[in-house]
Amino acid sequence: MKTFELHLPRTIDEALALLERPGHAALAGGQDLLTELKEHIATPDALVDLSGIQGADAIELRADGSLSIGAGVTLAELEKHAELARRWPVLTEAATSIASAQIRSQATVGGNLCQRPRCWYYRNEALSCLKKGGTECLAYGGMNKYNAILGGGPSYIVHPSDLAPALVALDAEIEIASREPRGARRRIALASFFTLPAEGDVLRENVLAPGELVVAVHVPAHAAGNWRSTYLKFKERSSFDWALSAVALVARIDGARIAEARVVLGGVAPVPWRSKAAERVLAGRPIDDSAAREAGEAALAGAEPLSGNAYKVPLTKGLIVKALRAIGGRS
Repeated sequence: MKTFELHLPRTIDEALALLERPGHAALAGGQDLLTELKEHIATPDALVDLSGIQGADAIELRADGSLSIGAGVTLAELEKHAELARRWPVLTEAATSIASAQIRSQATVGGNLCQRPRCWYYRNEALSCLKKGGTECLAYGGMNKYNAILGGGPSYIVHPSDLAPALVALDAEIEIASREPRGARRRIALASFFTLPAEGDVLRENVLAPGELVVAVHVPAHAAGNWRSTYLKFKERSSFDWALSAVALVARIDGARIAEARVVLGGVAPVPWRSKAAERVLAGRPIDDSAAREAGEAALAGAEPLSGNAYKVPLTKGLIVKALRAIGGRS
């Protein structure tokens, strides 16, 4: 690992001033960045430790029914928050699904949303893949069991965040701070924060500019009605694994029917993959397996599996059926 300086700012402004300097990188829980440092993928001259920033770890339940989560809130805090589990189970279930209890006690909301790809070609320091400035995505013609079946090309990474699909399904916004103009803050839909490899800079996964910081995530209040949600994730071996496929489902129930739904897939695309086609199928339908199977077909209609990951198509369809059963009170 390359040696580096360590800075300990106490405010967002102090952190932003440091991050303006060349070779300075933000350090949150460190579960992703420290791995990149050890593998010589990231080689910053200095780290800006965000853990001491005042107020970054706040969870605010507002009187209007909305929710704000500081970027420094740990996954363990989300997992253990009883009121969040009651009102937004999709969020706490997603947090609980991540890694181990030890990692969840350190990993942060901001870090989870901004983590880099886990593709083994990207993580191998000896290889120069497209995400590291190379000329091709090595997974496309190589070992691609864990790569994208939706939205891929020219890179076929999958976004590793579990919180992201859950928060996108909740119509969350992300708050970003920058130094210029002085103390500037902007809020954008979280769904617009992530970028497909074909949409912009293939070396990046989101719109965060150099010197900017994620400071919070905001979940709007739901309109009146009976809202239910769940997050289901399939992992290959253990509690430590990332998703082979995942489904975040948020639905408003009217009697025995689904009035409206949000269906967002994880582990199958370079971004949290919202399926409006599946949502249209579910709207107005009873909560049954027939509707769920049709929604699964709609969600995966555009899938383009690579040589080693066609299994993700039936796997994801099955998760959609299980998710609908869960919100309908069936296992």
